[in-house]
Amino acid sequence: MDLALPPRVTARAFERLAEINGDAAEPQALRVAVEGGGCSGFQYDIRLDAPNDEDLVLKGEGQMVVVDPVSLPFLTDAVIDFSEELIGARFVIENPNASSSCGCGTSFSM
Repeated sequence: MDLALPPRVTARAFERLAEINGDAAEPQALRVAVEGGGCSGFQYDIRLDAPNDEDLVLKGEGQMVVVDPVSLPFLTDAVIDFSEELIGARFVIENPNASSSCGCGTSFSM
């Protein structure tokens, strides 16, 4: 029987989230969700948000990354990271469940 592993958040992603939250009186969690749409069938929605009771909460560096129960199966064993490249800096998802993705990096198919 295969165990569904929750997504993993890299130290670099937690560190960047800590920088974003900085001196905020109420730090926000990073929400990672999967929605229908995008050029490949599904797309990631990554934004700052407050956690909900039913969310999976991943903690590190005093920060939280949250995933809702509907998105969780699409993110099994994925890695949530932060990437800084010449074209820009952003949170990225390395998803072993995606059979293909588009050039924008936010849309994928399964």
